[in-house]
Amino acid sequence: MNMQPSAADVSVTVIVPAMNEADNLPHVFATLPEWIDEVILVDGNSTDDTVAVARKLRPDLRVVVQTRRGKGNALIEGFQAAKGDIIVMIDADGSTDGREIRSFVDALLAGADFAKGSRYAPGGGSDDLSPVRSLGNKALTGLTNLLYGTRYTDLCYGYNAFWARHLDALNLDCDGFEIETLMNVRAAKAGLVISEVPSHERSRIHGTSNLNAVRDGLRVLRTILRERSGRASIQGHTQVAFAE
Repeated sequence: MNMQPSAADVSVTVIVPAMNEADNLPHVFATLPEWIDEVILVDGNSTDDTVAVARKLRPDLRVVVQTRRGKGNALIEGFQAAKGDIIVMIDADGSTDGREIRSFVDALLAGADFAKGSRYAPGGGSDDLSPVRSLGNKALTGLTNLLYGTRYTDLCYGYNAFWARHLDALNLDCDGFEIETLMNVRAAKAGLVISEVPSHERSRIHGTSNLNAVRDGLRVLRTILRERSGRASIQGHTQVAFAE
């Protein structure tokens, strides 16, 4: 009989890519559950006190200094350093709530290989999505579903979790904001069991986002099309379900 693992059987690593987020980290770290086993801050060569603030907030923190630039590269370097059975990726600007990590972990423990946050799933939402970004996201999500046979509701969202053993299947190799799209597409193409988890995105607390809707939207579009034409087709049927 194949028994699903329990929360007591697995370790969880949280990856936090950050560049000049010293003012936001106290809010972010305050939401992290006490049962998290490992937190890795990937510092994009910050010029403020990001690393010092993070270490003061969490003395057991592991710090990875990013060797290149971009959110995608930061996450990849964090993933490579992670020791946990489950890897969770959250943002350092206060937009993602660490208290939701339980829902992502529960989805994985229930049988999912990859748990992706969705602001459009029942129970999800956003305080930050502009009409232009929302329209673009829906269009890109629809295109992905058409080309890859998925049933995603939210393609461009950075709150995700997965079993570390699937890193090789994801084979991530991009530097920018398109990292979430690449993960979602490659998870589908690898035939992973994917569960969408309702998530509520909050507005950035301090500072200004580096996201550019047009520039990064085009990068996402190129990623969708390149993956369709340049890599192997989906292995079997991709299962997408909503977490309870």
